[in-house]
Amino acid sequence: MPESVFYRDLAYVFVAALLGGIVARKLRQPLILGYVFGGILIGPFTPGPTVSEVHALEVIAEIGVILLMYSIGMEFSVKDLLQVKWVSLVGGPLGILAVIGLSLAMGQFLDWSTLQSISIGAVVSLASTMVLSHLLLDRGELHTQHGRAMIGITLVDDLVFVILVVLLPTLATVSTGGVSDIALAFGKAVLILVPIAFIAVKLVPSLLSRVDKMKSQELYVLVVLALGFATSGVTQALGLSLALGAFLAGLIVSDSEHRQQTLTLVLPFRDASAALFFVTIGALMNPRALISHPVLLGAIVALIVVGKFVIWTAVVRLFQYPLHTAVLVGVGLTQIGEFSYVLVRVARDAGLVGADVYGATLAASLLTILLNAFLMHAVPSLIARRRPVLSPMS
Repeated sequence: MPESVFYRDLAYVFVAALLGGIVARKLRQPLILGYVFGGILIGPFTPGPTVSEVHALEVIAEIGVILLMYSIGMEFSVKDLLQVKWVSLVGGPLGILAVIGLSLAMGQFLDWSTLQSISIGAVVSLASTMVLSHLLLDRGELHTQHGRAMIGITLVDDLVFVILVVLLPTLATVSTGGVSDIALAFGKAVLILVPIAFIAVKLVPSLLSRVDKMKSQELYVLVVLALGFATSGVTQALGLSLALGAFLAGLIVSDSEHRQQTLTLVLPFRDASAALFFVTIGALMNPRALISHPVLLGAIVALIVVGKFVIWTAVVRLFQYPLHTAVLVGVGLTQIGEFSYVLVRVARDAGLVGADVYGATLAASLLTILLNAFLMHAVPSLIARRRPVLSPMS
């Protein structure tokens, strides 16, 4: 693609983000809504100015994922994660299995094959850490009890995603190599990630202190960005997600005395690239998919919004969290995002689902992200009216 076309596309994206963001703010709606609608307007499926190469912009949009999760890691701490370890590590996989089970039950009524039902359940079981983190930050709820639980569960989703990417193609051949492939992938990840994390914890605070003493903000910015992107690159090379690596990098910085300084430098980059990410999501969506297979789309959306809400509310309640916290977590997880795009493509390539499911999943992603943004805005207000005095950690 010629450079001039690429820069023109980039200009379209940021203008769409700006206009969409302004409209969303004027209407007192989450910025994500404005960004996604702005992306739809400049996408190849709607009239008017159109980006020529959306997939080239997808690569750049991943920068938004890295920077957002890097900053989330800095705002968290190991102590925060330990407070939600059981609902994340045990409840996360339990909820995913329950969603797959519900998909199997739904498939019986809709004449889906067993493999298609499992594939759809796996695809819709994963919530987007990127979308959820942005909404929590926008509402100032990242450090609430339900915010910590949601982030903990979606980080476990990132790990389960690796298992599903390996496991789904093996279902098509019903081979016995699936378990050994998964064990090999995770064994390799643990063997490499553990020493890297140990070295990073020992070296990063010292490195930041040394660079800070040089009194060069340019060098400090370079070190900060290099740390986040290098860790993301390592986790991606291991078959894990960029988001997980960026979060781990931020978590390492969070326990150093330079946490606030580093976070201040990352925030402007994060906000601009996050806007690019959500506009790109909108540009990828074909509005025709909303009417091509209405029954299939309705079933998938119902599974994501109603099914996941009930399941995640029950799972969180099972771990002795208050009912209002469980409801808020259930609401927050009623969407799918970037990992679901990858997983449904894997399932399609393996012959587990057809093009109709692939298109319906992309359309369901758009609908549930928009609906989730509305629910995340409306439901806490409804709960607050019923519970006039809310603890800041509730």
